[in-house]
Amino acid sequence: MISSSFSVKENSYCQYSKFRVGCSLLCEDGTIFNGTNVENASYGLTICAERSAICTAVSQGHRKFKAIVVSRCDQDKFTYPCGACRQFIAEFGLDIDVYSTRPDGSYERGTICELLPFSFGQSDVI
Repeated sequence: MISSSFSVKENSYCQYSKFRVGCSLLCEDGTIFNGTNVENASYGLTICAERSAICTAVSQGHRKFKAIVVSRCDQDKFTYPCGACRQFIAEFGLDIDVYSTRPDGSYERGTICELLPFSFGQSDVI
């Protein structure tokens, strides 16, 4: 999944920020969906790679995810999903593993619950 997140990053549409992001999402059944960031001149309409991958998976009937790998730009530091993406991931389970990578292939892992300890979820609206 790390290599596929690097590969899909090449398809990023980021002509404004130049901040390429690739993402690979592992479903419970082993299916992998990829996503990349797609920017918009108005910025607010930009979609992150994580949400792109999740929306693709959901549109194909998948709702249960095990892990998500995020490859951001070409920085040597680990960077994690933005707050909006953390909330989006949490919608599908607090135990989902989130991997952040660096260009050399190294990674860090945490769960979405660790990254978003006080998420707003289904139990808050039902």
